[in-house]
Amino acid sequence: MRQLFREQLPLTGPVVRHRHAQELEGVDRILRDNGDTMELVLQDLQAGVLVGEGREGMTGEQVLRAAVLKQINTFTYDELSFHLADSWTYRTFCGWGPLDKTPGKSTLQRNIKSITAQTWEAINGTLMGYAAERGVENGRKVRIDATVTETNIHHPTDSSLLWDSVRVLTRLLTEAHESHGVQRFPKRTRRAKRRALDVLNAKGARKQRKAYRDLLAVTNETVGYARTAGSSLESQPGSPAAMALAAELSDYVILAEAVIDQAERRVLHGEEVPATEKLVSIFEDHTDIVIKDKREIHFGHKVTLTGGRSGLILDWVVEDGNPADSTLAIRMLERQKKIYGQPPRQAAFDGGFASKPNLKDAKALGITDVSFSKKRGLEVLDMVKSQWVYKRLRNFRAGIESWISFLKRSFGLGRCTWKGWAGFARYVAASIVAANLLTLARHLE
Repeated sequence: MRQLFREQLPLTGPVVRHRHAQELEGVDRILRDNGDTMELVLQDLQAGVLVGEGREGMTGEQVLRAAVLKQINTFTYDELSFHLADSWTYRTFCGWGPLDKTPGKSTLQRNIKSITAQTWEAINGTLMGYAAERGVENGRKVRIDATVTETNIHHPTDSSLLWDSVRVLTRLLTEAHESHGVQRFPKRTRRAKRRALDVLNAKGARKQRKAYRDLLAVTNETVGYARTAGSSLESQPGSPAAMALAAELSDYVILAEAVIDQAERRVLHGEEVPATEKLVSIFEDHTDIVIKDKREIHFGHKVTLTGGRSGLILDWVVEDGNPADSTLAIRMLERQKKIYGQPPRQAAFDGGFASKPNLKDAKALGITDVSFSKKRGLEVLDMVKSQWVYKRLRNFRAGIESWISFLKRSFGLGRCTWKGWAGFARYVAASIVAANLLTLARHLE
């Protein structure tokens, strides 16, 4: 009989029969079968002295599972904290009982970001061995392509970077005055912001150049104040906080000077600054300018991926700079040989990887069929055994585009939200490992 209300709710959660819950059960089985991965995570946590935080820190298994859960659902840390507290399925997956207190967003962030990129790569290597044992993937047929993962920055212009430099240095100067007694300096943030807007809205090169000159003068003035404040802070050797603030001021002064230099060269002297010498963010200064197909400009890092016939990502490399695809082909094949103990039998590449030396070196590695989606002067029968094999491999290579799209749409690989070069490498690795776990679970379902 239907009741008005239920007097007492059950203490145990119901068995959830949902597609997502079933996939998490599959991921759970894979992680349980590969317990060594937890030890790798625990080593990173112990290196950061995070495992013993509070009365009872997160275990290595809980951190790894929470990281996988975050990437599978593209949660923020705040959303992850809420769902761990709210969802019986997620609590069970990550190893918390119904009465256990789940961690907050700050604890989750500190612990998850402690997993290094090397540990994620080692975990992926373990998963590839597990997939080979189960007959899911043997690495004998691979497809290699490159994509771009963007850093979490606004579109860079010289005026916006100068404005960023002024406001950040002013904030640090204010902290130095209020917390460490450094003399007060004039604030130029309002003037800098107005000049940055004048640059944006200027009608004509002459008015824009005039606004730039004043913006550069304001930035140079603020940099001078920051140098003086830094020297004052360094004269307080007994204060670790003062030393840390002085170091932060020094770092931002260097970045601000780089922005001033490139703005003066481009705007005042009409010089074309090469992409390799440009700074596009003072917050993510490791960001590269990556130009794809001579028309699409991206701000982030190129990521080279090796995929297998199962859809698993067998290997990846986060590139420094914007190297030509043709320089990456043999390195990726050699990495496959190191991972599996033998080279793949067939390899399919995008057209940008094609060159006669690459074909020659790939054949010397022992690869039977090497396909480039664009021939670029190469003969089909020099690459593969027949025209039929070439068409099959060319179509096979096209499939990695969908997996790259899958990684970007469903696992956040399109834009990295973690800070710094090390954070970028960890974020990319976490996204790929989470995708591989889900893909492997679906294969073994």
